[in-house]
Amino acid sequence: MSTPPLIGISSYLEADTRYREWRQPAALAPAGYHQQVQRSGGLAVLLPPDPAPGAAAAAVARLDGLVISGGPDVAPERYGTARDPRTGPPAAERDAWELALIGAAGARRVPLLGICRGMQLLNVARGGTLLQHLDEHGGPVPGSFGEHKVTPVPGTLLAGILPGPVAVPTYHHQAVQRLGAGLIAGAHAADGTVEAVEDPAAPALTLAVQWHPEAADDTRLMTALVRAATG
Repeated sequence: MSTPPLIGISSYLEADTRYREWRQPAALAPAGYHQQVQRSGGLAVLLPPDPAPGAAAAAVARLDGLVISGGPDVAPERYGTARDPRTGPPAAERDAWELALIGAAGARRVPLLGICRGMQLLNVARGGTLLQHLDEHGGPVPGSFGEHKVTPVPGTLLAGILPGPVAVPTYHHQAVQRLGAGLIAGAHAADGTVEAVEDPAAPALTLAVQWHPEAADDTRLMTALVRAATG
């Protein structure tokens, strides 16, 4: 029996986490990420930020696939734009860590799946820009997911994984503005918002979506990553 591929999931640090009598910093990622990796046939490992030089490259060297997870807004300084007052507070350590992971995955030809913030960060890593605020996007109340349909672009990798329009769980207020180098749009919302990006010329799967597949039962995207990591 072959060994399941090892899939790294970027995680983040929370300075004040409470669990029963415990109150201390913790590295976190929503359980949907590792559960989908496991259901898709992979082994999941969390990758908390590590500021040590070369840490991202060393981590990716041990992986068969990489997930850049959702989370806070990317600092607009990363893409040369003045901060909109509706943009969330910076997460400098996480930005630096995940950008380094993305760079290392590209250099080592490790399959990559970006989710929400992960898509935005992949675009920024390639020199693209973001719209800092979209009205009427995300969940109806803070902390909840909304749902809308996205339509894959015919002929793209994403269309081969998710043929036809599909309803997806979503929670975001930012989106891709100018596409980064080598990236193409893989899907759009009804209002034209870019809902997925991919690099058709990359030697390994390089795909990212604006929505949150880890919040749904549909494992097709994670299964595609695990299959790419297996090969």
